[in-house]
Amino acid sequence: MGDTLDLERALVIGVASSALFDLAESDAVFREQGEERYREYQREHLDDVLEPGVAFPFIRRLLALNDLSDRERLVEVVILSRNDPETGMRVMRSVARHGLDITRAIFMQGRAPYRFMEPLRMSLFLSANEADVREAISLGFAAGHVVGRAVPDDGDADLRIAFDFDGVLADDSAERVYQSEGLDGYQESESALADVPLSRGPMADFLEKINRIQRIEESNSAGDPQGYRRRVHVAVVTARSAPAHERAINSIRGWGLRVNDAFFLGGLPKGPMLEVLQPHIFFDDQRRHVDGASSSTPSVHIPFGELNGQ
Repeated sequence: MGDTLDLERALVIGVASSALFDLAESDAVFREQGEERYREYQREHLDDVLEPGVAFPFIRRLLALNDLSDRERLVEVVILSRNDPETGMRVMRSVARHGLDITRAIFMQGRAPYRFMEPLRMSLFLSANEADVREAISLGFAAGHVVGRAVPDDGDADLRIAFDFDGVLADDSAERVYQSEGLDGYQESESALADVPLSRGPMADFLEKINRIQRIEESNSAGDPQGYRRRVHVAVVTARSAPAHERAINSIRGWGLRVNDAFFLGGLPKGPMLEVLQPHIFFDDQRRHVDGASSSTPSVHIPFGELNGQ
């Protein structure tokens, strides 16, 4: 595994302890008994390993992709925490006990550390603190609010990622047309602009870094066409349907990016489809879709665009 970290080339993710681990018990102490008791509680339970949270399977699989290169680190995950350093020791000990290759962390007592995303060249910040995520989005960072409960991790090496399209990979300009002009106006507009790529949305840079890792897998597969099994799979799961599907496909190609699979559902519920697809993480800008999926799928709300008050 490569040890060299180039922040410009690597996929760098910031993850709050609340996204990586199940902190329900700790949070209850904080809410009911205050900060000082919370700090005491964490010291008392320093060696009690925290259970996996919503983003754990996704983060574990991302980090495992570093074995695809012996020259450089492809993925770097940094803990971004509102804990003070002493209280944060439990998080780092849990990281080590779970065997996660995370060595970097920023602890800022009671303050949001997402402002350090830019110097670390992070493509994404994940947290269970919705206020932090919304503030990060408003400042132009890619950030997501993990929703729901953790789902069992089967321990394999595959990484399946699912994205909504509008307001996630693309900006929300087409969604704004839909809101102002209705379905007919929207379909007419998208048909007329089918060959005009939408502007990139908050998660496009993340997909670009994922595509880089997929190209490494393609090279490995070309060298071992019979034996190499690709691990990273990317899908778009969108409420768009024909004829609006063409602009989505053309936009992704126009950005120089790509996905493996696309589901154009025409407004059908996404949850049942995701339950079959079984992504390890699903990103959507509409909370109702996230809520509908989160019972079976690790889900992230991207509070971007007009529908989210941005």
